[in-house]
Amino acid sequence: MKNSYCFVVYAPYALFTDPLTRIGGEKSTYQVPTYEALKGIVESVYWKPTLIHYIDSIRVLHTIRMETKGVRPIEYGGGNTLANYTYLKNPRYVVQGHFEFNLNRPDLEGDRNEGKHFSIFQRSLKAGGRRDIFLGTRECQGYVEPCTFDEEKGDYDLIDEVHFGTMVHGISYPDETGKDELAIRLWQPVMKNGVIHFPRPETCNLVRKIGEMQTKQFDLSSIQTVDALFDEFEKGATR
Repeated sequence: MKNSYCFVVYAPYALFTDPLTRIGGEKSTYQVPTYEALKGIVESVYWKPTLIHYIDSIRVLHTIRMETKGVRPIEYGGGNTLANYTYLKNPRYVVQGHFEFNLNRPDLEGDRNEGKHFSIFQRSLKAGGRRDIFLGTRECQGYVEPCTFDEEKGDYDLIDEVHFGTMVHGISYPDETGKDELAIRLWQPVMKNGVIHFPRPETCNLVRKIGEMQTKQFDLSSIQTVDALFDEFEKGATR
């Protein structure tokens, strides 16, 4: 199947926020990116509700280093608070993943064209993504480029194992799970020779429900046909 991809993503800084550090209004990053953060990067390259992106694995290329900065958070009610944010410095990762058709969306069955989506994704990747790429938070602007998984040498290639404890894996949305609920997944990643393999979301055992949520449906009332767009163009041209 033509549904797999591989790319390198890098930035001067990254902030994959550990929720436990946000209680006091400050932020501290995880040592490695979460599954959900990487999925967000992929969806910034190319996203459609017809597809579900799955992150298979990443290679950590650069040594994990952190840097703390004094930041003044935006306070819409006024104030002059100074907070400390701890970022990853000069991160660089190789990401390997694939997409599958979203079988929970029968309303989009007509858009299940594997070759089309694969070609669009590859073109979008070469262009640096369809939307801005950022690593964790909006101020951490990043860049993506196509590559092969073993193209570069990594600083952890000769290190057997590194354990990172319990981390957030990602968020389960109803349009992907078929359930009318929003849930968060946790896991305990282990890096072996610089590579972290991600389990599929449905295989995560530590899942906590956040709340109820409904899937947004797409029908003729929310989709404008090509004929309707052409009619609007014709009317505009004759004015």
